[in-house]
Amino acid sequence: MRGQLYVISAPSGAGKTSLVKALRETLPGLAVSVSHTTRAMRPGEVDGVHYHFVDHATFERMVEHGDFLEHARVFDNYYGTSKVAVETGLAAGQDVILEIDWQGARQVRTLFPEARGIFILPPARAVLEARLRDRGQDGEEVIARRMRDAVTEMRHYDEFDYVVVNDVFDEALHELACIFRAERLRLARAQARHATLIQDLLA
Repeated sequence: MRGQLYVISAPSGAGKTSLVKALRETLPGLAVSVSHTTRAMRPGEVDGVHYHFVDHATFERMVEHGDFLEHARVFDNYYGTSKVAVETGLAAGQDVILEIDWQGARQVRTLFPEARGIFILPPARAVLEARLRDRGQDGEEVIARRMRDAVTEMRHYDEFDYVVVNDVFDEALHELACIFRAERLRLARAQARHATLIQDLLA
Protein backbone atom coordinates (compact mmCIF):
# COMPACT_ATOMS: atom_id res chain seq x y z
CA MET A 1 0.00 0.00 0.00
CA ARG A 2 1.41 3.37 -1.05
CA GLY A 3 1.92 5.98 1.64
CA GLN A 4 0.35 9.44 1.88
CA LEU A 5 2.29 12.64 1.30
CA TYR A 6 1.84 15.49 3.80
CA VAL A 7 3.06 19.06 3.60
CA ILE A 8 3.36 20.82 6.96
CA SER A 9 4.10 24.55 6.96
CA ALA A 10 4.36 27.20 9.64
CA PRO A 11 6.07 30.49 10.38
CA SER A 12 9.45 30.19 12.07
CA GLY A 13 8.91 29.73 15.82
CA ALA A 14 5.42 28.21 15.62
CA GLY A 15 6.69 24.85 16.90
CA LYS A 16 6.36 22.82 13.69
CA THR A 17 9.61 20.87 14.11
CA SER A 18 8.87 19.96 17.73
CA LEU A 19 5.35 18.84 16.86
CA VAL A 20 6.53 16.66 13.98
CA LYS A 21 9.23 15.10 16.15
CA ALA A 22 6.67 14.25 18.86
CA LEU A 23 4.22 12.98 16.23
CA ARG A 24 6.79 10.50 14.92
CA GLU A 25 7.19 9.18 18.47
CA THR A 26 3.40 8.78 18.71
CA LEU A 27 2.51 7.24 15.35
CA PRO A 28 4.31 4.43 13.49
CA GLY A 29 4.87 4.47 9.74
CA LEU A 30 5.94 8.11 9.45
CA ALA A 31 8.99 9.43 7.61
CA VAL A 32 10.20 13.02 7.44
CA SER A 33 11.96 14.04 4.27
CA VAL A 34 15.33 15.60 5.09
CA SER A 35 15.67 18.75 3.01
CA HIS A 36 18.82 20.07 1.36
CA THR A 37 19.82 23.59 2.37
CA THR A 38 22.59 26.10 1.77
CA ARG A 39 22.25 27.74 5.18
CA ALA A 40 24.86 27.29 7.88
CA MET A 41 24.50 24.48 10.38
CA ARG A 42 23.13 25.64 13.76
CA PRO A 43 24.39 24.40 17.14
CA GLY A 44 23.13 20.87 17.82
CA GLU A 45 22.23 20.11 14.22
CA VAL A 46 23.58 17.03 12.43
CA ASP A 47 24.17 16.80 8.69
CA GLY A 48 21.86 14.22 7.14
CA VAL A 49 19.55 14.24 10.17
CA HIS A 50 18.21 17.79 10.37
CA TYR A 51 19.22 18.82 6.84
CA HIS A 52 21.59 17.85 4.08
CA PHE A 53 23.91 20.87 4.22
CA VAL A 54 25.38 21.78 0.82
CA ASP A 55 27.02 24.83 -0.74
CA HIS A 56 25.32 27.05 -3.31
CA ALA A 57 27.15 25.51 -6.26
CA THR A 58 26.05 21.98 -5.30
CA PHE A 59 22.47 23.10 -4.78
CA GLU A 60 22.38 24.85 -8.16
CA ARG A 61 23.70 21.72 -9.89
CA MET A 62 20.94 19.67 -8.26
CA VAL A 63 18.33 22.16 -9.51
CA GLU A 64 19.75 21.90 -13.05
CA HIS A 65 19.59 18.09 -12.87
CA GLY A 66 15.95 18.18 -11.72
CA ASP A 67 16.73 16.45 -8.43
CA PHE A 68 14.22 18.46 -6.38
CA LEU A 69 10.50 17.94 -5.97
CA GLU A 70 10.39 21.55 -4.84
CA HIS A 71 12.89 24.22 -3.94
CA ALA A 72 12.68 27.78 -2.71
CA ARG A 73 14.71 30.68 -1.38
CA VAL A 74 13.98 31.48 2.27
CA PHE A 75 15.76 34.46 3.81
CA ASP A 76 19.17 34.35 2.09
CA ASN A 77 19.40 30.59 1.59
CA TYR A 78 17.92 27.81 -0.53
CA TYR A 79 15.96 24.75 0.55
CA GLY A 80 14.95 21.76 -1.57
CA THR A 81 13.20 18.38 -1.26
CA SER A 82 14.72 15.33 -2.95
CA LYS A 83 12.38 13.61 -5.44
CA VAL A 84 14.02 10.22 -4.96
CA ALA A 85 13.76 10.30 -1.16
CA VAL A 86 10.04 11.13 -1.25
CA GLU A 87 9.16 8.55 -3.89
CA THR A 88 11.15 5.86 -2.07
CA GLY A 89 9.30 6.50 1.20
CA LEU A 90 5.85 6.56 -0.39
CA ALA A 91 6.53 3.40 -2.38
CA ALA A 92 7.57 1.65 0.85
CA GLY A 93 4.14 2.43 2.34
CA GLN A 94 5.31 5.21 4.65
CA ASP A 95 3.44 8.44 5.20
CA VAL A 96 6.00 11.08 4.22
CA ILE A 97 6.07 14.53 5.80
CA LEU A 98 7.58 17.55 4.08
CA GLU A 99 8.37 20.46 6.41
CA ILE A 100 8.44 23.27 3.86
CA ASP A 101 7.13 26.80 3.36
CA TRP A 102 4.09 27.90 1.37
CA GLN A 103 6.13 28.39 -1.81
CA GLY A 104 7.31 24.80 -1.72
CA ALA A 105 3.81 23.61 -0.84
CA ARG A 106 2.46 25.17 -4.03
CA GLN A 107 5.09 23.39 -6.11
CA VAL A 108 4.34 20.05 -4.46
CA ARG A 109 0.60 20.36 -5.07
CA THR A 110 1.16 20.70 -8.82
CA LEU A 111 3.00 17.35 -8.86
CA PHE A 112 1.11 15.64 -6.01
CA PRO A 113 -2.45 17.02 -5.97
CA GLU A 114 -3.36 14.24 -3.53
CA ALA A 115 -0.93 15.62 -0.91
CA ARG A 116 -2.54 16.83 2.33
CA GLY A 117 -1.54 20.27 3.60
CA ILE A 118 -1.38 21.20 7.29
CA PHE A 119 -0.59 24.71 8.54
CA ILE A 120 0.61 25.35 12.11
CA LEU A 121 -0.32 28.74 13.58
CA PRO A 122 0.93 30.34 16.82
CA PRO A 123 -1.72 31.50 19.32
CA ALA A 124 -0.60 35.15 19.03
CA ARG A 125 2.08 37.34 17.44
CA ALA A 126 3.53 38.14 20.85
CA VAL A 127 3.92 34.43 21.61
CA LEU A 128 5.65 33.87 18.27
CA GLU A 129 8.11 36.71 18.91
CA ALA A 130 8.82 35.41 22.42
CA ARG A 131 9.58 31.95 21.04
CA LEU A 132 12.02 33.42 18.52
CA ARG A 133 13.76 35.40 21.27
CA ASP A 134 13.93 32.37 23.56
CA ARG A 135 16.08 30.55 21.01
CA GLY A 136 18.88 32.98 21.81
CA GLN A 137 20.37 32.52 18.34
CA ASP A 138 19.42 35.73 16.53
CA GLY A 139 19.92 39.47 17.02
CA GLU A 140 17.19 42.11 16.98
CA GLU A 141 17.49 42.78 13.25
CA VAL A 142 17.14 39.10 12.36
CA ILE A 143 14.19 38.65 14.74
CA ALA A 144 12.44 41.67 13.21
CA ARG A 145 12.93 40.21 9.74
CA ARG A 146 11.71 36.79 10.86
CA MET A 147 8.56 38.40 12.27
CA ARG A 148 7.89 40.20 8.99
CA ASP A 149 8.43 36.98 7.06
CA ALA A 150 6.22 35.10 9.55
CA VAL A 151 3.30 37.38 8.73
CA THR A 152 3.89 36.81 5.01
CA GLU A 153 3.95 33.05 5.61
CA MET A 154 0.78 33.08 7.71
CA ARG A 155 -1.15 34.92 5.00
CA HIS A 156 -1.10 31.66 3.03
CA TYR A 157 -2.68 29.48 5.75
CA ASP A 158 -5.89 29.16 3.72
CA GLU A 159 -4.07 27.27 0.94
CA PHE A 160 -3.89 24.22 3.22
CA ASP A 161 -6.38 21.48 4.10
CA TYR A 162 -5.99 21.65 7.89
CA VAL A 163 -5.05 24.30 10.44
CA VAL A 164 -3.65 23.53 13.90
CA VAL A 165 -3.04 26.28 16.48
CA ASN A 166 -0.06 25.46 18.65
CA ASP A 167 -1.05 27.08 21.94
CA VAL A 168 -0.91 24.14 24.37
CA PHE A 169 1.64 21.75 22.87
CA ASP A 170 -0.04 18.48 23.91
CA GLU A 171 -3.39 19.62 22.53
CA ALA A 172 -1.82 20.65 19.23
CA LEU A 173 -0.04 17.29 19.04
CA HIS A 174 -3.30 15.45 19.67
CA GLU A 175 -5.03 17.40 16.90
CA LEU A 176 -2.16 16.70 14.51
CA ALA A 177 -2.26 12.98 15.30
CA CYS A 178 -6.05 12.96 14.73
CA ILE A 179 -5.51 14.27 11.20
CA PHE A 180 -3.10 11.47 10.36
CA ARG A 181 -5.29 8.80 11.93
CA ALA A 182 -8.38 10.05 10.09
CA GLU A 183 -6.53 10.14 6.77
CA ARG A 184 -5.51 6.51 7.26
CA LEU A 185 -9.19 5.60 7.64
CA ARG A 186 -10.23 7.14 4.31
CA LEU A 187 -11.98 4.65 2.04
CA ALA A 188 -9.23 4.00 -0.50
CA ARG A 189 -6.56 3.46 2.13
CA ALA A 190 -8.84 1.34 4.31
CA GLN A 191 -9.71 -0.83 1.30
CA ALA A 192 -6.04 -1.39 0.55
CA ARG A 193 -5.10 -2.08 4.17
CA HIS A 194 -8.00 -4.42 4.88
CA ALA A 195 -8.44 -5.99 1.45
CA THR A 196 -8.34 -9.58 2.71
CA LEU A 197 -10.68 -8.89 5.64
CA ILE A 198 -13.21 -7.10 3.42
CA GLN A 199 -13.10 -9.92 0.87
CA ASP A 200 -13.76 -12.50 3.60
CA LEU A 201 -16.57 -10.47 5.15
CA LEU A 202 -18.37 -10.05 1.84
CA ALA A 203 -17.85 -13.58 0.52
